[in-house]
Amino acid sequence: MPKALHTSHIKSLPLLHSGKVREIYDIDDKHMLIVTTDRISAFDVIMPTPIPGKGAILNEVTQFWLHRLSHIIPNHLSDLKLEDVLPDEKERAEVAGHAMVVKKLKALPIEAIVRGYIIGSGWKDYQATGAICGIQLPEGLQLADKLPEPIYTPSTKAAVGAHDENIDYTQSVELLGEELARQVRDVSLALYKEAADYALERGIIIADTKFEFGLDEDGRLTLIDEVLTPDSSRFWPKDQYAPGSSPVSFDKQFVRDYLETLDWDKTAPGPELPEDIVKKTAEKYEQAKQLLMQ
Repeated sequence: MPKALHTSHIKSLPLLHSGKVREIYDIDDKHMLIVTTDRISAFDVIMPTPIPGKGAILNEVTQFWLHRLSHIIPNHLSDLKLEDVLPDEKERAEVAGHAMVVKKLKALPIEAIVRGYIIGSGWKDYQATGAICGIQLPEGLQLADKLPEPIYTPSTKAAVGAHDENIDYTQSVELLGEELARQVRDVSLALYKEAADYALERGIIIADTKFEFGLDEDGRLTLIDEVLTPDSSRFWPKDQYAPGSSPVSFDKQFVRDYLETLDWDKTAPGPELPEDIVKKTAEKYEQAKQLLMQ
């Protein structure tokens, strides 16, 4: 397995933000450097053990989708290369494969979630109300059923340590204004539908995903952040899919399943992960990448 990057140590650029997985560095007034580390979080806690290769896979998959879907919406990728912003060879080598230079944009205050199948918080909502985020659905749906049509269910962006909150479309209009809210919804559904059709032909069901958007200096809607990765989406193997039970997935399932066997209260610090769990999880991410990009 490749050497893991738990935390980057770039000294030549100011660190703007360190999240669960990504570190963002300031370049100039128009550009930032996003480094996707090999950290993994579960139950909102960052594990002390990284998953070697995970960050590079997320970075590569995101760039693959940004290029593939650029006919639907522009994205935040910059023309600058890594060597343009990190002239120091040692610094560059540490983050090679994990980093991309992006344009600075005004991020919108919502996450654009699209659901094609009923699972997770959507399933709980449906059981309680017969709807997801106020969108009425047919009676009698089973867990993991495909929805008649993909639905758009935005959420607010929570502060670090807090949970995002699902909102309905009307609330997104209040946050963004009618025209922008409609554009975000329509673009999100278009992105999901094209990606889901593409992935299905390659053996992956994209059950749901979240997109993030920003506005450029001309006010144009632009796709930003992570796109259609196993961390921002639920990827299910098509050949093992069966409605009525929770499907296996291409993400941190092995980590979550292992943690559930421990006497751990799901608060920081997280426990170290054993080698076999790390290896199996790394293989899942690699398998998802290979299927998508074959």
